[in-house]
Amino acid sequence: MLEPCLNGLDIKRDGTYLDLTFGGGGHSKAILGELGPKGRLFAFDQDLDAIQNAEALEKDNRLSFIRSNFRYLKNWVEYYGIEPDGILADLGVSSHHLDDGTRGFSFRSDAPLDMRMNQKSRLTAAQVVNEYSEEQLIRIFRLYGEVKEPQRVARAIVKARENESLQTTGALSEAVGQVLPRDREKKELTKVFQALRIEVNGEMKALSEMLKGAVEVLKPGGRLVVLSYHSLEDRLVKNIIRSGNVEGDVEKDIFGRTETPLRAVGKGVSTPDEEEIARNPRSRSAKLRVAEKVES
Repeated sequence: MLEPCLNGLDIKRDGTYLDLTFGGGGHSKAILGELGPKGRLFAFDQDLDAIQNAEALEKDNRLSFIRSNFRYLKNWVEYYGIEPDGILADLGVSSHHLDDGTRGFSFRSDAPLDMRMNQKSRLTAAQVVNEYSEEQLIRIFRLYGEVKEPQRVARAIVKARENESLQTTGALSEAVGQVLPRDREKKELTKVFQALRIEVNGEMKALSEMLKGAVEVLKPGGRLVVLSYHSLEDRLVKNIIRSGNVEGDVEKDIFGRTETPLRAVGKGVSTPDEEEIARNPRSRSAKLRVAEKVES
């Protein structure tokens, strides 16, 4: 959904923009293509692969690449002394994570159970699978994966690891697959892997902190553009736009008017068309929300 994202940013040639999820660099390249010589782009990513991808663009003096989790965007904005005209975040796992079979993000390749987006982080998926209690596993599978029967999945993991530590995606898939319905096995496995990835990378807390920071640093009239891929992410994004906070608690003034620093742009949420889905099947679950900072 590249074009809808660019349209949502409403890019000004001399503006300042943040790409919070550099990944393969596609969005950043497109934004730079819209900027004039005085425009600025600050791109964030903590993944070593993304850092390597950024090397080709770093010759462009309009781009500053920040090797950091986007949860710290407010700190970096203050450090650089900028006021962003637009902030873009394409959430979830990048295609290069899934395509790299060695990183453990997908059950389609047998690889070490890693799933760290920042390879310097301590917690790995193998640690979660082998060290978390059954109750903890049930919690993350229910909360972060919306797995249909989290108790059965958690119990299958605990039972399997009693015999041998689960260290690979293949071993985990085999253990869990024994309790999944054959007609939904791949779909449920995807949810299990999603839940583990979110837990390993602390994604929901990072997203909450990023959204709070984005509201504070955006220039009045600036745009926040967020592309999410599952309901947990979208709920936080929807809440921040509707109420100004991720909890969704609406505050009103003495006249009963809702007080929020953002207003939704367009119809509220956009989804990919059939052409986009055919080109990129991963986008099937994507939801794009665009908001504008209210003039104070």
